[in-house]
This record gives sequence, C-alpha cells and structure tokens, in this order.
Amino acid sequence: MSNAILKIYPLAFPWQTEDPFLFSVYHLDSYPKGNDEMGPATSLENRNLGNDFTIKDGWRMYHGTTIPGFPYHPHRGFETITIVNKGFCDHSDSLGAAGRFGKGDVQWMTAGRGVQHSEMFPLLNKDKENHLELFQIWLNLPASGKFVDPHFKMLWHEDIPIVEENKATIKVIAGDYKNTIAPEPAPDSWAIEKANEVAIWNIHIEANSTYVLPKALTEVSRNLYFYEGSEVHISNEKVAQNHGVSLNPSSDVEIKTGDTSAHFIVLQGKPINEPVVKHGPFVMNTEEEIHATMKEYGLTQFGGWPWPYPDHVHDRDKGRFALYPDGTLIEK
Repeated sequence: MSNAILKIYPLAFPWQTEDPFLFSVYHLDSYPKGNDEMGPATSLENRNLGNDFTIKDGWRMYHGTTIPGFPYHPHRGFETITIVNKGFCDHSDSLGAAGRFGKGDVQWMTAGRGVQHSEMFPLLNKDKENHLELFQIWLNLPASGKFVDPHFKMLWHEDIPIVEENKATIKVIAGDYKNTIAPEPAPDSWAIEKANEVAIWNIHIEANSTYVLPKALTEVSRNLYFYEGSEVHISNEKVAQNHGVSLNPSSDVEIKTGDTSAHFIVLQGKPINEPVVKHGPFVMNTEEEIHATMKEYGLTQFGGWPWPYPDHVHDRDKGRFALYPDGTLIEK
C-alpha cells in the first residue's frame, strides 16, 4: 500500500471518524412529492415510524412521523456541522433560534453546556420529487469548552469559497486550502485556532481527471470519504465508491478518476487527545459528567422547548433564513 494511505475501509452508517471528529453521517433520500403538511404524499404504511432508518422506496422518515427528520432532541459537549447540498433542513432550538437552509448552506451549532434542537426535512415541492443530500459532522469540544454558551451560526453557500483547479472544485467549508480561507467557524470551536488545522472540504473531480490533494502542514488526523462516483485510484490504490481512506497527512495524495466524476469529503484536524465518554447526544470526558448531564437535562430540559411542535417546521413559502436568539433575522 502507498505511503500516502494508512487504511482503506468500507463506509458504514454513520461513517468512521477520528479525533477531533466524533461522528459523520451521509443522508441521501429521493423523497416523493410533498403533501399539504410538507410530508410525503404517499402511504407511510409498513414503516417503523419514529425509528425509520431503512431505505424503502429510496427514502427514510428517520425519527419523523409526519415530516421526515429529527424532532427535538438535546446535545451537550460538542458541535454539529450540517451541510445541505440538496433539499432543505428546518432548524428550531431551545434558544429561540430558527432557520431554513439548503442549496449548499452549512449550519454550525455549538451545543456547549446544552441545547435542544430539531432538524426536519420539509418536502416543499408538491409538483415534483424532493431530493435530500445532507452531511452531519460532529466535532468534539475540549474539556475547557464543554460548558461554553450554545451558539448557532449559518455559513451561507454564497459566502463559502470554492476553488477550481485541475478539473476539480473544492468547497472550503472549514480551514485553509492553499490560502483560500473558509468562513470563520463558531467562536468557541476547536476549529477557531489555526494551529489545530481543522478542515472540512467537499471535493468534486471530473471524469478522466487527475487531482492532487495537498499535504497538511502539521500532524493531524485526515480522512477522505468517497461518497459518490464509481472506482477511482488514490495514490495508485484502487478504491471503490462508499469507502473511506485514512491518509498520511505529510504526503500529497494523487486521485485519478475513471469514466465518471467522483465526490469526496475531507475531514482533518489536530486531535484533542482527551478522554471521550459518549451517551447518545451527550459527549463528555468522564462517566460522572455524563451522569450529571443526564440528571440536569431531566430537571431543566436545557431551557425547554419554545416551539408549538416537537417536529416544528416553517411555512412552505418561507425562503432560506436564519433567526438568531437575539432577534436578528437574515433572509436569503
């Protein structure tokens, strides 16, 4: 195996990640036309509603029972980075923040000391199918950041830089790609420090092309996720679609495509190197902190839920927007 490649592995659901990342999942659903409630205009019979993670007819309901998605649930101790390339996600949270994002937008949310939010996928089109392509990435917070204030931020597609080179496009969601700098992440993120070299890049390479992924500047964990395309060669190793590649950060990596284009996500960053104890949506450093978190959530619900429904969605005719806890409204 090439010195540039440490390991090749099949992608599961969720994807395998390395410190400082905790979790990454890829949602690809071909939803049918929407009904008046912005749910599927078709029968939901024989689905395990509330826990529908099996692809049936090309799509899933996840934890939704009327509208696909994830009704309100808590998080503490890490960050969620949600990339929506196709379709839309409706966000609502216990801070009173809300938003609708899609078409390449990214939501960066620091859970910190605790927040509840919902992530629903409204089927806005009544006259045609509703396709969803979404990535959610969990980035850990160090012990010093576990109890920071929650924070919600939108990175609008129009503001995320895209680099074009050698028949490839690189969308720089986080980090520095050859001196092209991503929008600033949330203020308490592990990614805010340049020395941590956190990067999230969405890379599309045209068919019958060669692209070289530049080496990292420091010793970081680095994984390349091949989520769409056919077979490629990475540093002369044959890699099939739906595989991940753990990379040597100190080596350039040559990627050659065949007769179809290839699509990748790169996740890299300096490891936090602290104990990780996870219990569902809570990520702390010790079992005692997990127990305390569960007790606190039971007592406070992290501020409660200010919205009328657990699976709250916004009006069908609402465009892309972000409503921040201080009342600031940004519409796109």
